[in-house]
Amino acid sequence: MNHLKMYTMDLALCLTSTIPAFAVEMDETAGLPRISLTPSEAGGQILKLELQETAQRHWRLDTSQDLTNWTRLSATTTLDGSGSFSLSDLQSVPGMNFFRAALDSSVTNVLNLPQSPTNYSEVDWPAHLAAELGGVEDNTPSDNPVTDAGATLGRVLFYDVKLSRNHSISCSSCHLQKSGFSDDPALSEGFDGGLTGRNSMGLANSLFYRREHFFWDERADTLEDQTLMPIQDPVEMGMTLEDLVERLSQYDYYKTLFTNAFGDEEITSNRISRALAQFVRSIVSYRTKFDEVVASDFSNFTAQERAGRNLFNGRGRCNDCHQGPNFVGQNIDNNGLEFPFVDLGVGGVTGDARDEGKFKMSSLRNIELTAPYMHDGRFQTLEEVIDHYSNGVVDNPNLGGELRVNGGPGGPGGPGGAGNGEVARPNFTAAERAALVAFLKTLTDYELMEDERFSDPFQR
Repeated sequence: MNHLKMYTMDLALCLTSTIPAFAVEMDETAGLPRISLTPSEAGGQILKLELQETAQRHWRLDTSQDLTNWTRLSATTTLDGSGSFSLSDLQSVPGMNFFRAALDSSVTNVLNLPQSPTNYSEVDWPAHLAAELGGVEDNTPSDNPVTDAGATLGRVLFYDVKLSRNHSISCSSCHLQKSGFSDDPALSEGFDGGLTGRNSMGLANSLFYRREHFFWDERADTLEDQTLMPIQDPVEMGMTLEDLVERLSQYDYYKTLFTNAFGDEEITSNRISRALAQFVRSIVSYRTKFDEVVASDFSNFTAQERAGRNLFNGRGRCNDCHQGPNFVGQNIDNNGLEFPFVDLGVGGVTGDARDEGKFKMSSLRNIELTAPYMHDGRFQTLEEVIDHYSNGVVDNPNLGGELRVNGGPGGPGGPGGAGNGEVARPNFTAAERAALVAFLKTLTDYELMEDERFSDPFQR
């Protein structure tokens, strides 16, 4: 049964602060809280309450002047058996004499998952995308098909801050659903405040990348390999796989989720990678305006959107790289951002000078939402991207043949660039640039950005 206990700070704290007591509502499973008061850099004080218990529950922090009327200040979840509140500059709020940490009975489950399994494995593909499944465009391995239980486990892992050393970030911190599963800054912030070396890629339709290799420099051979690398990266999440397995093994809900996905409750790094890969492959975009009008031969496009599509597939030659209905580039290539190369890209992995400045090409689906653009996030808008390809491409020995006047797939220069042919500069007019942007915006899947199947399942 819950009951109220009073914890008075030690004498030194009482003499130096206006906070004489702390009220903590607890039950028999919760241990004593740790209370501390320290000076802040701003000249005020920082009050910290650390909770230690074995359960995964939700707590709120309230304040009062009379122990009768309470005002909520903050909330936390003891997802890992511990949690903490930290409030700065307490003297700026007069009359805050008492604080209370109380269980939040309005939240009963850590995870908000449906009773019946969510459907991830059966997608109602439109015909033009269904034709891509099971063929060379689909990188799903035979030993790790997408299942409802596996992708559900992957979803929980994807949003769980326990995958980072200090419980501060999750995979979703750098791959936001609202941003096309990419990140808004040019470089993402890691668990300890450090910045990643490159911009965060959008994840939608990753299963249609036939080369299978992932990251901008393709250093991961498969999506399964890719999922574990950020977890172990010293800047991004800072964990070891051994510590992660031990940490997750403490949670009853993970034992259930792993049993549902793999038949028993054993937690291994291999199973973590497989579940995460299943969830990422299930993030598919197929409900765009483009998809809706394919069957009608694009008769429902506006005149501007049709003009943009014609440019994309015609004089602009955008489809030379971003091919097929998923608009996924299927080569590593150099797109003339700079020379000399600041970032060696694939060349930094292979050690081959011919690969320097080359990068993986991502899908253009949801490109409207995934700014900033390029591996270093140098372009803030689609207009800037189009201006680059219009007249800003920098010639270099590794420039993709598709960006040369006489180049392209099978032509002089060829994919990967042979230095043959002048740089193509289509010099789009203002109307043509606007038309290309209008067409690219027809590739936005707004339903995917709101789809609950891909949202945060934790009740924070």
